[in-house]
Amino acid sequence: MYVLNNDMVFPDVSLASQEGILAIGGDLSAERLILAYRSGIFPWFEQEEPLLWWSPDPRFVLFPEDLKVSKSMKQVLRNRDFEVTVNTDFKSVIEHCAAIKRSGQQGTWITNTMINAYIELFDLGFAKSVEVWLEDRLVGGLYGVDVGNGVFCGESMFSLVNNASKVGFITLIQNTNYKLIDCQVFTKHLASLGAKEIPRSDFLTFLKS
Repeated sequence: MYVLNNDMVFPDVSLASQEGILAIGGDLSAERLILAYRSGIFPWFEQEEPLLWWSPDPRFVLFPEDLKVSKSMKQVLRNRDFEVTVNTDFKSVIEHCAAIKRSGQQGTWITNTMINAYIELFDLGFAKSVEVWLEDRLVGGLYGVDVGNGVFCGESMFSLVNNASKVGFITLIQNTNYKLIDCQVFTKHLASLGAKEIPRSDFLTFLKS
């Protein structure tokens, strides 16, 4: 495994382990994070673990044209019970994502250091949040990184009431011109919405095109 130092470089992603781990160490500075995402790399580590950088192969992505919206979700969207906004409360969204309990996880990988790093990315115009409101209460949302070239790298989402995060995710896809949503690694939830695995090499081509 490659150990990062103060130099702003990453090893070639082809050197990642079978699980997708590419490197360890470094920091979460805005410069390094932007370089990572533009290179097909993202940080992911549990509390108390060292900083790990990943570039899995295959990559789990969603093409907007493949989005699957069930009949029940179409009705939820038509009802307009939820209000969806963009970039109005990034800090609250990422804090909710950090606090939500997830099956199979002992703690959260969204540490205070991670929160501060992505807030800085947001202030610089690279990170983005989607907020879902119900009667003026924030009940769902998601955040991620816009790397340019029509690619949005989703990081995490949360939902305090049924369907809230789905409404935010679907609205993001249907109301933007992204050509690819990076979902990073397989989840049944996102697979049900149309996400699929593609070779890492194809994903890197989209990043550079």
